[in-house]
Amino acid sequence: MSVELNHTIVPARDRDATADFLVDVLGLEPAPVYGPFRVVTLANGVSLDVVQAGDDVPGQHYAFLVSEEEFDRIRGRIEERGLTYWADPYHQEPGRINTNDGGRGLYWSDPDGHNLEIITVPYGGG
Repeated sequence: MSVELNHTIVPARDRDATADFLVDVLGLEPAPVYGPFRVVTLANGVSLDVVQAGDDVPGQHYAFLVSEEEFDRIRGRIEERGLTYWADPYHQEPGRINTNDGGRGLYWSDPDGHNLEIITVPYGGG
C-alpha cells in the first residue's frame, strides 16, 4: 500500500471565515461541516479540515499544486480582493511571482497568518 496524505487540520481564529476564504480564493466547492470541522476538499481528495482554535493560531504553510490556468484564476482572485502576494516565502518580493523549477509560484496569507502558496510545477521540477 502506498502512503498518501488524506487530510490535515488547519487551526483558525474563525473557522467559517477561514474555510470560506480558502474556498473563495482557490475556487473550490463549498466546505461542509463535519463535527467541529469545515472540510475544504482539494482535487486530489486531500482535505483541509478547518477547526476553531481560539486567538492563538500558530502560522502554518500550505502549498497547492495547480495548473497554469488555475494559477491565473487564483492570482486574479487574489488581486481582485486586494490581497498582497509575494514571490518568496519570506515575503520580501511583494507583487511578484517566481519561476522556480520552470513553473510559476506565489505566496499570500490567509486571515490567520498561514503562509499559502500556489505552484505550477512541483519542487525539483515536473
